Amino acid sequence: METLVLDLLIVLFAGLVAGAICRRLGVSLLVGYLVVGALIGPGVFGLVSGEKHELKELAEAGALLLLFSIGIEFSFGELVRMGRYLFVGGSVQMALVTGAATGASLALGAPWRAALLIGAAVALSSTVLVFKALEEYGEVATRHGRRAVGILLFQDFALVPLMLLVPVLTGGDDQPTVRLWLGLGLKSVLFVAAVAAARYAVRRWAVPLLAALRSPELVVLFSLIVLAGSSMAAAEIGLPPALGAFAAGLMLSGNRLTAQIDALVLPFRESFAAVFFVSLGTLMRPDVLQTPAGAVLCGTGLVGLLAVKTAAAAVALRLTGLRWRLALGMGLGLSQMGELSFMLLSAGYRAELIGAGAYNAAMLLAIGSLILTPPLLKWGLRRADPKLDRELEGRPPSAKHTPPASHALVVGMGPVGRQIVSQLETRGVDVAAVDLSPVNLHPLAQLGFHTVAGDARQPDVLRRAGAADCTLAVITVPDDRAALEIVRALRGLSARGRVVVGCRSQLSAHELERAGADTVVSEEAEACAALLGWLE
Repeated sequence: METLVLDLLIVLFAGLVAGAICRRLGVSLLVGYLVVGALIGPGVFGLVSGEKHELKELAEAGALLLLFSIGIEFSFGELVRMGRYLFVGGSVQMALVTGAATGASLALGAPWRAALLIGAAVALSSTVLVFKALEEYGEVATRHGRRAVGILLFQDFALVPLMLLVPVLTGGDDQPTVRLWLGLGLKSVLFVAAVAAARYAVRRWAVPLLAALRSPELVVLFSLIVLAGSSMAAAEIGLPPALGAFAAGLMLSGNRLTAQIDALVLPFRESFAAVFFVSLGTLMRPDVLQTPAGAVLCGTGLVGLLAVKTAAAAVALRLTGLRWRLALGMGLGLSQMGELSFMLLSAGYRAELIGAGAYNAAMLLAIGSLILTPPLLKWGLRRADPKLDRELEGRPPSAKHTPPASHALVVGMGPVGRQIVSQLETRGVDVAAVDLSPVNLHPLAQLGFHTVAGDARQPDVLRRAGAADCTLAVITVPDDRAALEIVRALRGLSARGRVVVGCRSQLSAHELERAGADTVVSEEAEACAALLGWLE
C-alpha cells in the first residue's frame, strides 16, 4: 500500500507539473501527461515501474470515467442516427488500415498470423484521447466531431471479435470459438436490451427521486454505482468493461440531471484521466532510439503509421458526408494507435503470436502516435475551412443541449457573473453560464443550470450555450481584449440579442460599442463617478 501511494503521488505530481507547463505554453495537457510519463517511467528515470498492477487498475478507472463521459454525450436515438458513421465509416477505416498494416508487416518478414494481429491492432485508435482532445478544442458537438467519435465507437465494439480471433490464430480448435462467438452475440443483444431497460428505469424513477432529495452527494454515489455496475456486468459476460462504462453514460444521458451528473463527476474524471495518461506514458521505452538504425526505423514507421491512418480515416469520414478538406483534417486526429491496441498486442504476445521485439516496437510507435495526436488534430482542424460543416450535429431536445425560448447567456463566472445569473434566474429567465474553468461552473451545474466550459471566443462554445437564440448576453470577463473578441463572436452568430459588457478601462468602452455591444459598463467610469459624488 505504501508503494502504491508513493507511485500515485509521483504520478499526480508529475501530471501537475506537466499540466502547468503545458498550460503556460498553450500545449495540450495530454501531450504533457504522456511525455512526463515517459520521463518518470523505467525507460528514463525509473521513478515508477510500468509493471505496477495496482497503478494500472487506477489508470483503467480513469479510462472508464472518460468513456462514461462519452456515453453521457450521446443517446440511443443518436446512436441509431449515427448508424452510417458507426458501421460504414468504422468498417471502411478498419479494413483499409488492417490491410495496409498487415501488408507492411508481411514485407518486414512477420508470419501471416502475427502480421494479421498487428494489422488489426494498428487499425484501433484511442477513443479516450480523441474525445478528450475534441473536448479541449470545443469540437465534440460538431458534425465532424460526432462522425469521428462514431468511427471510434465502432472500433471499441470491434475489439470483442478481435480478441476472440487470437485463439483462432494460435491454431486452437475452431468449434469452441464458433460456439463462443454465437454465445457472445446473444449476450451482447441481451446486454443492449438491459441497458435500454435500465435507461428507462433511471428516467422514470431514479431521476425524479434524486431531484426531489436535492443532494449532490447522492447523485455522485448513484452515478458511480451505475458506472461500476454496468462495467462489471459487461466484464461478467465477456464484453470489455469499457463498453459497460459507455453504456452507463447512455443510461444517465438525456434527462434533467445529466448536466449535474457530468459536472459532479468532473473532478474524479480529470484526476483519474491524469493518472491514466501519465501511466500510459510510462510504457514508452526510448532506449530503442539510442541506435541510429533503431531511430530511423521507428521514425519511418511512425510517419508511415500516421500517413496510412490519416488517409484511411479521411476516406471513411468522406463516406459519412464530410467534405474532403475537413475529412483530412479530422483524419489526422484518428491517426494514432489507441489503448485498445495495447490490449490486443498484449494478448498476442502472451499467446506467443508476436515476439518481444515486434511487441516493443509496436508499443513505441503507439506511444509516439499518441503524443503527436493533439497537435496534429489541432493543426488539421485549423487547416480545414472553418466555414465548412461547423454547425452542431442535430440531436433530440434535452435540458442539457436545447436552448429555451427565453434565453439569457452570461459569460464569466466571477462574483459579478454569479450574481447576475442568480438575479436572472429569480426573474424567471432561463440562463446558460459559460466560463473557461469547469471549477467555476461546478456550483451552478449542481443547481441545474445549463453550463458550458470553454473559451467563449470560440463560436462553437457559444453555439453549445445557445447564443444564437439568446435575447440577452452579459459578459463579465476580467480581460477587456477577451471581452472584445467575445462580442465579435456573439455578433457573428446573432445580431438580434442585447449584449451588455462590463470592462475595466474607459478606453475599451468605445471599441466594445463599435464591435456590437449595446451597453458597456466601465469600472473606471463607475469608480470615478462614485468618488466625485462623495467629494460633492
